[in-house]
Amino acid sequence: MSSNPKSAKTTERLAKKAKHREHSNVKPAKKQALSAQDKPRNVSFKTSELEVGTSADARVDDVSTEAGDAGLTSGREKKKTSLPSSFKIIAGSYERLLYGLEGTVSVSSSAASELEWTLKPIFIFPAHVSHIKSVAASPQGGKWLASGSGDEIIKVWDLRRRKEVGGLMQHEGSITHLTFPSRSHLISASEDGTLCVFRARDWAVLRSLKGHKGRVNSVSVHPSGKVALSVGKDRTLYMWDLMRGRRAASMKLGYEGELVRWSTTGSLLIVQHQRTINVYSTDLEVLYTLEHASRIHDVKFVQRVDREGEVVFVAAEDKKTTVYEISLDTDTVLRPIAYFVGHKNRVKAIDTIRIALPSTRGDSTTILSTVSSDGTINVYDLSLLPSPTPTESSDIPEISPVVTYDSKGSRLTCVTLAESGVDHPEKQMPEKGAKRKRDIDEESEEWQGLS
Repeated sequence: MSSNPKSAKTTERLAKKAKHREHSNVKPAKKQALSAQDKPRNVSFKTSELEVGTSADARVDDVSTEAGDAGLTSGREKKKTSLPSSFKIIAGSYERLLYGLEGTVSVSSSAASELEWTLKPIFIFPAHVSHIKSVAASPQGGKWLASGSGDEIIKVWDLRRRKEVGGLMQHEGSITHLTFPSRSHLISASEDGTLCVFRARDWAVLRSLKGHKGRVNSVSVHPSGKVALSVGKDRTLYMWDLMRGRRAASMKLGYEGELVRWSTTGSLLIVQHQRTINVYSTDLEVLYTLEHASRIHDVKFVQRVDREGEVVFVAAEDKKTTVYEISLDTDTVLRPIAYFVGHKNRVKAIDTIRIALPSTRGDSTTILSTVSSDGTINVYDLSLLPSPTPTESSDIPEISPVVTYDSKGSRLTCVTLAESGVDHPEKQMPEKGAKRKRDIDEESEEWQGLS
């Protein structure tokens, strides 16, 4: 009798999840029922500790980014917060290892005008039974870290206590992308064709968003938190209404989108395929088509340090990260304005975070972290980014890292940055018998429309 391939795959999946349960006593979150009126409409517009050394006519113009808007962004998170004075870098690898680094910046002892950057490993350990494909940290001082793998499990970690919280086993395929739109929600994408929305308070599944036919490659949430975009193997761009938890629209791209990204202002979006980047307006008209010199692995919109405009960072097979200036003038030819160099192999992933510089400097900067198949993690200071757009390729500056960490041979696959320390006024200890205030990540902040 011939074996059933589908049954064999199911058996393999159950074996992977059983192996995970052996190392975790935390039960997976239960999926909440989706009522009939909440089903999507088809609208088309043509517990282990972390220790060191342990081995398109759908328009989105009305999507406002004002602070008063509701969505995945909670009221507490809209308040202005202090910048972190240090940062954490978390990187995943093909060898299943998860790397955690503590980054600091201080004034040089030899010259007050110079800065000294350091990276110190705080944990290195095998986090999954298969290679790690995505990592994400909750923003704005949040404590959560999520890692996704080919083992179909999303691991959740408490960065403050450096402990595993548990595993989310909602998906039936490899985890392809993870993102925290806010401290209180996590969105995951998978090869099983679904996106899941988890609530961080109890890690319940609020929604399982279905529409893609096949693997979902990437998801990006609008800065307002109201809508999200996703692309996948089915060559379709989907828009999701996050206020109602349902599909809003879909558009055939004619190519497989590998990455989708909103700009920092939410006024532009990009879809990447192999060496090509298409820049779209919010009414989904192509403004530019950029052909990069080599295979692209990651793309990110980044606001300049002086907040005057934004640029696009392109990490690629050519061992560097190329920076392009973005213009709303469609007649402008997009040219590189800088190269971030220092790797000896392909650059696999990038992330950024804004930090406060030492008090003697009294200012702030944005840092870029890149990971490569050569096993190194580089950090760059974006204040070194040039303002004018060069007219000749010979004028394009090459920017070197301010600090580098070498994992000694691991093939790094993904990276995320998290706040480590924030310059807050000294906190007073609570009086004896006083009730402890709940952690901001423990607050019962509801996603409006999906309570």
